[in-house]
Amino acid sequence: MEPIRHGPAGLPELTLGWQVLRWTYRNMRLPDGDNAGDPWVFTSEQARFVLWFYAVDETGRFVYRNACYRRMKGSGKDPLGAAIAAVELCGPARFSHFDSQGDPVGKPHSAPWIQVAAVSQFQTRNTMQLFASLFAPECVTEHGIDLGKEIIHSTRGGRIEAVATSPRAMEGNRPTFVLQNETHHWISTNGGHDMNDVIRRNLAKARGGSARALSITNAHNPGEDSVAEREWDTYQKMVAGKTRSSGFLYDSLEAPPGTDMSDPNSLRAGLLAARGDSTWLDVDGLMNEIWLPQTLPSQARRFYLNQIVAAEDALVTAQEWDLNQDETLLLLDGEEITLGFDGGKTDDATALVAVRVEDRAVFPLLIAEKPTGPEGEGWEVDREMVNGYVHSAFARYTVVGFFADLALWETYVDSWAADYGQRLKVKAAGRHAVALDMRGNLQRLTVGTERVVTGVRDGDLIHNGNTDLRRHVLNARRRPNQYGVSFGKEHRESSRKVDAFAALQLADMARAELLGKGRVERKTGIVVYS
Repeated sequence: MEPIRHGPAGLPELTLGWQVLRWTYRNMRLPDGDNAGDPWVFTSEQARFVLWFYAVDETGRFVYRNACYRRMKGSGKDPLGAAIAAVELCGPARFSHFDSQGDPVGKPHSAPWIQVAAVSQFQTRNTMQLFASLFAPECVTEHGIDLGKEIIHSTRGGRIEAVATSPRAMEGNRPTFVLQNETHHWISTNGGHDMNDVIRRNLAKARGGSARALSITNAHNPGEDSVAEREWDTYQKMVAGKTRSSGFLYDSLEAPPGTDMSDPNSLRAGLLAARGDSTWLDVDGLMNEIWLPQTLPSQARRFYLNQIVAAEDALVTAQEWDLNQDETLLLLDGEEITLGFDGGKTDDATALVAVRVEDRAVFPLLIAEKPTGPEGEGWEVDREMVNGYVHSAFARYTVVGFFADLALWETYVDSWAADYGQRLKVKAAGRHAVALDMRGNLQRLTVGTERVVTGVRDGDLIHNGNTDLRRHVLNARRRPNQYGVSFGKEHRESSRKVDAFAALQLADMARAELLGKGRVERKTGIVVYS
């Protein structure tokens, strides 16, 4: 099995990382294991992360101001974080100049202040206790390193300190590097959100964007709104082009979605994929741990397969959705489709989704969302732009069904029905060719939701991997009612949108009702009506 990788491909063209790798080999020692005391050597995957973390642009500025390194339990996240903290204390961690070959050259920070942050003192201790055996004796002597338990000093005035659950005391600090430990535990109730906010504000004060943070984490638990979950959401928006910010490095290695924990061969392959080159991990031991009756399947997937599992009330899991992905799927001009539309105005997204009649392939044609940050202030969806997408869909494809939610878009929905109602082979409602009020058709919509879920789980509903649609689908939560199970957001004020899922469901409902009136000739994809 090939692992699922998140992060940049290849290697950076310009980086201080090569110099960092050489420095760590000369100045650091492996702190534990069979080779304890030997020169420090990063694994290939760790080295690749270091190269990207220390990547610079043509002016010498860091490409990434923040990073997240997500790996399975036991894969060496703490030693990696400690090693980078050690580099930040006395290694070539800042840009100096370009040499005659055009390669960047690093230098030590003039006044390094490193913080190892967590929401409990115990978590910081996991990292701090590594430093005593991490620095080579020659490095300790050269830099005058005083290895205290809570604070480490160097003669140059640098320090590494542990900080936990004291965001107010941290306000106004000017650290040069912060290691954020186990951010899947950083939630609102334990001060994790406040601590992360303070750290970001403190780092933003540094000149030239040189102060940075690194988070190390296991896969987060969806719905807890942990810092790890927020950083994952940020990364997803960056991949989808939904934010102008690009200075966030996300690196993760996880087992494939098809990993079956009840099948020994599949589980072993999944663990090997998620383990990567952390070869010290005992796969047989992990398998036995996973099969213990007290080990919850969701925890096994999070901690040992490094998979972000669905929330307990999730409508569809990431593993179920991803198994149906086919990136080669294309929607061609003239093909027969049904459309679904769910419109917003300001906070809610607006989505237009097509489902191909022949094979139930899903294609998002438009997902318009409020931008993040200052760009989102006063934002309102461009209704004429949306209207243009609808007219374009009818011009390019053979649209035989179109179900659109009425809310906030009554005038446009009426105009679409007037323009195209005669062309549609299935009507949304008895008196309206297009309008379907999602607030007043609970039984019909519940059947539609359950049909989509069954289609995903049976592999009948396929898609091309669009990241925005995936995000909306995975945001949808189960909402039981007297007719079965429908869907909704995690809560009314949630910023995690589900509008594209709603549009998908409406398009799929139109297709299902169309097929209920006739049959599909599979060789031609033509619907023949009785």
